[in-house]
Amino acid sequence: MAATRVRRYDPERRQRIIDAAIRVVGEKGIAGLSHRSVAAEADVPLGSTTYHFATLDELLVAALRQANEGFAKVVAAHAGLRDPDSDLAAELAAVMGEWLAGERTGVELEYELYLAALRRPALRPVAAEWCQGVTGLLSHRTDPVTARALVALMDGICLQVLLTDTPYDEGYAREMLRRIIPGEAAVR
Repeated sequence: MAATRVRRYDPERRQRIIDAAIRVVGEKGIAGLSHRSVAAEADVPLGSTTYHFATLDELLVAALRQANEGFAKVVAAHAGLRDPDSDLAAELAAVMGEWLAGERTGVELEYELYLAALRRPALRPVAAEWCQGVTGLLSHRTDPVTARALVALMDGICLQVLLTDTPYDEGYAREMLRRIIPGEAAVR
């Protein structure tokens, strides 16, 4: 008589796999990501990773979506960004400073996954969602075109800090952001 295989109920397995993928990318980069490396990190059978994510791109999409939440949460938590009387440039410069002062590995990971969209078309819609989401958060304070320009500038400043290992200069960021916001440079 064959033994009956008991299927273990594990509702958190998919999330553990995503978390493990993020840790693998954080430690080894995207080149180190495989179903096997994620299964080992998550301590699940290899078949579980392919059951939940048929391709590595599907897994990367889930990881990027989760990683994108980091910056969006920092932005959403800043009440000053919603206050129409606050200094928008100063608030955004503070947001970048807070985000860049966080765990360096997490910040680098977000950008590694974000920039992976250059070579992995499946990630492009998720990268675009991030840009649109942050632009949407800023559009209530300025016009949509200016909001997009602010997001592009913040991306550029953050990438320069990460790539050159130079300290974040909040005063510089504030001044550059003011140059983009209509009327800000003249007012402050």
